[in-house]
Amino acid sequence: MMARPAADARRIARRIALLNNKGGVGKSGTTTRLAEALAKAGKRVLVIDMDPQGNSSGMLGWRYDPELKQPTISQAIKANTDPNEALGCARQVFQPIGWKCSYAERIQIAPARLPLENRMSEAGIGGAWLRLRQALEGADGAFDYVLIDCPPSLLHLTQLALAASDDAVIVTDADVYAIEGAIRARNLIEKKAATHLSNPDLQIRGVILNKFQDTVRQREQRDSIRDIFGPLVWDPTVKYIESLATANTNSVSLEEFKGDRASEIRATYELLGQTFLKEIPLP
Repeated sequence: MMARPAADARRIARRIALLNNKGGVGKSGTTTRLAEALAKAGKRVLVIDMDPQGNSSGMLGWRYDPELKQPTISQAIKANTDPNEALGCARQVFQPIGWKCSYAERIQIAPARLPLENRMSEAGIGGAWLRLRQALEGADGAFDYVLIDCPPSLLHLTQLALAASDDAVIVTDADVYAIEGAIRARNLIEKKAATHLSNPDLQIRGVILNKFQDTVRQREQRDSIRDIFGPLVWDPTVKYIESLATANTNSVSLEEFKGDRASEIRATYELLGQTFLKEIPLP
């Protein structure tokens, strides 16, 4: 088991929340493959899974062992009577991923399991939306980027992620309900990040169009997304390819994956990673 990297007080990771108010748009898969693309580019990446379903944890090959009882992000943000004890505690839940590829050691996971839902009951506690930010303080300096996979909701768990983030990326597909969810996510960030989340500098850096199928209806919705979000829409568009879902379900890296159109999938995410690094550069 790889040792956890020590925090470096001289460096501060750039934290990015990936979100949409609608489920099924591929946030977890996008988070996973962006982490992979960044690691292949030599960056050190932490993925924080803020969805109780734990999909990005599973896609990265992390598995809960009842005998080991590995800690998860839920413990790191659990209510604490002394806020000082919570500062930096997320470091205790950073763990290696399960991939066997050449760049796997540059990715770590702060995993999630279903008990993360219990944190929802703490939404009414004063300052509760700051608990993830506090848990990460001084803990993630060994990474270049922290990607936070949000649940399909704009409630407490997503607000924890947004309060802790420097930037946000909206993930959507070419569906009217997904677009409506993306608009709600944009409105939350633009209208309430400063007042409700104590994070006035939070900005949307991009919109990723995912799972695109070249049909008349989807082309119309793609054009609608571009009209609504303008230059925030990133290239390339990620096409729907069935074998990509297989790679995600099988918890393998694209380096290990040998399925149909594997080279096309690799090229897409390498290009998307380049766009990410251009739009969200390190200081």
